[in-house]
Amino acid sequence: MTERVKRRRLATNQMTTSAPRERKYAQSPSAAATAEDQQTWKGFCEIESDPAFFNVMLRDFGVQGVKVQEVVSLDESLLDMLPKPVYGLIFLFRWKEEDNDTQEVFCPEGVWFANQTSPNACASVALLNIVNNVPNLELGEQLQRFKDFTMDFPPALRGDQIGNFDFVKSIHNSFARKMDMLNADLHLKNEATASKKQQGQKKSAAKNVEGDDSAGFHFIAFLPVDGDVWKLDGLDRQPHRLGPIGDQLWLQLARPDIEEKMAQYEGDQIQFGLLALVQDPLMTQLPALAMNVKALATIEAKLEAKVSEWKESAMSDSAELDALIKGPDAAYQLTQEAIDSKEVPVDMQERLAGEEFPVLLDLHYKLVREQYELRRIAREEEHSRQSDNERASARRHDYGPMIQEWIRMLSDKGVLEGLLDEADEA
Repeated sequence: MTERVKRRRLATNQMTTSAPRERKYAQSPSAAATAEDQQTWKGFCEIESDPAFFNVMLRDFGVQGVKVQEVVSLDESLLDMLPKPVYGLIFLFRWKEEDNDTQEVFCPEGVWFANQTSPNACASVALLNIVNNVPNLELGEQLQRFKDFTMDFPPALRGDQIGNFDFVKSIHNSFARKMDMLNADLHLKNEATASKKQQGQKKSAAKNVEGDDSAGFHFIAFLPVDGDVWKLDGLDRQPHRLGPIGDQLWLQLARPDIEEKMAQYEGDQIQFGLLALVQDPLMTQLPALAMNVKALATIEAKLEAKVSEWKESAMSDSAELDALIKGPDAAYQLTQEAIDSKEVPVDMQERLAGEEFPVLLDLHYKLVREQYELRRIAREEEHSRQSDNERASARRHDYGPMIQEWIRMLSDKGVLEGLLDEADEA
């Protein structure tokens, strides 16, 4: 690999010309990383391709109305099942240099694109390269100010700003464990030492990295912007324009490039992952629930005026009717303001105008069934959010000290050596 590429590689192979200052930790290296360690550390930790981690990061960033889901296949029927709209794809793979001739000469004015200039920052860079290109997305105060501040910056300077943005770095590094930080610091130190030894020597021939298992994993983004589909790779100097969307779905234009990278691996090697950034289903479900409550109140008022004992003729049983949401409900983030803001659709108003009792009962039954479905989806999304928080909390916990203590206990009891011998023989 050429020296130019090495300087722009992702974390595990990035080089520097001077040795980094050795980081001093307040506690023993075997102690768990403290919040202060994570916040003051100058690097970025590696993050796995897990939608739960990305969802928690986005919420901590302050981004609203989006959700990250795993994409298990690029089959068209499965892609169609993703919540719409799909704002972008985040692809994880083993990085290697590609033909740079397909890159734009300059970053187009309408595309917010940042280079990855800090080791291991590709997860945050990929996220920011998507959310900063979604029109009218609620980014939160910190990210909105950052986007506005860097709007006229070139990609490299945007990348430098990400590396110096403590707000993003502290959220990213909330997943950092002490061993992650020590290994990253040691790697940079070793790279700097090797770089010094090579200074003044003749550069070696470029290394072909195809099949190189030491190549690091890397996140890149695919997304539509202003009628075109783009590949935004923070290690490229400029974005790649894949083509105009036209009448097709933008995912169809991104699929060949992703499939080409997937095809480079053997059948039993799963060395890639794909995530989709989509609209949070609650963005449509909660307004629909508010409309449902408003429509039910309107119909029940009509029924009550027509037949006071209308519930005896209702198609839903009494338990279902009693369980209906008929006003504000904190469990579903449903406010009276949201309900009052809704207008009963014109077609429903026309059906209500006739005031025919069977018609009203039929419409009421359909709205009851609709509400139960809306509430089911809302509960599932809330459960998914809680599950994400639990997974992220477990990932953020530093188990290193516990594992080290467990190993010490095995050694003290004289069983560690035997276990190692068994492992060698297996």
